[in-house]
Amino acid sequence: MNALTWAVADCLTLVRRSLVHTVRQPAAIAWGLGFPIVSVLLFVYVFGSAMDVGGGADYVAYAMPGMYAMTMAFGFMGTAMALAVERDKGVLDRFRSMPMASSAVVTGRGVADMLQAALDLAVMAGIALVIGWRPEGGAVAAAHAFALLLLLRFALTWVGVWLGLAVPSVEAAGNLFAVAFPLGMVSSVFTPPHLMPDWLGAVAMWNPVSSTANAIRDLFGNPVPLGGSWVEQHALLMAYAGPLAVTAVFLPLAVRRYRALGR
Repeated sequence: MNALTWAVADCLTLVRRSLVHTVRQPAAIAWGLGFPIVSVLLFVYVFGSAMDVGGGADYVAYAMPGMYAMTMAFGFMGTAMALAVERDKGVLDRFRSMPMASSAVVTGRGVADMLQAALDLAVMAGIALVIGWRPEGGAVAAAHAFALLLLLRFALTWVGVWLGLAVPSVEAAGNLFAVAFPLGMVSSVFTPPHLMPDWLGAVAMWNPVSSTANAIRDLFGNPVPLGGSWVEQHALLMAYAGPLAVTAVFLPLAVRRYRALGR
């Protein structure tokens, strides 16, 4: 068995382990599936009644793609928490002592998280269809949009892996919401950046979550009220460039951090 085959086999073993653990934790499943429902009810129906994104756009059509992007952005907190728990319990040390590919723990967590992200998107899409949201751009464009959402989640997975291995304790991992909240909220998820104060709008425009949200709105055929900035006008390009840049930085950092455990 060559090194690549060994690494893939070990990765799939750990993916299966993660999925088994998830199935055996009904509370975690309920939270994972309930969060999208609560988010839609809270942000679209409670806050949305007071929102105006300009141009007479329907707020549900504007907000739902943003909700997809925000859900993908928030997912890295679960990644970080899971790895912090396993590190503190000594599980990662046991893995490192076993004859397995050193990359398998990191890649296995990444693949398992992507499967969870796909399930989250499926649940949110079902909710969106129930409340009246429709993708108007056609099946191929919709598939492209969901692929961009998974690309964003893939990139942020490595941020979560790195943070989960870098934080000093599980309690510190639990505080990462303070990082995730502005990442999701200071963006075009709920309101166009050009309607914000200039300094805040500039931050929101360059947020990768904003680029993904704006790109998928266009692909879904939903309203995309934009300002005149370059980054907003090239949202599709930035929806690829941002996540790929994040992956290029944090994937090697995550692998290096794992290999450095115990040194």
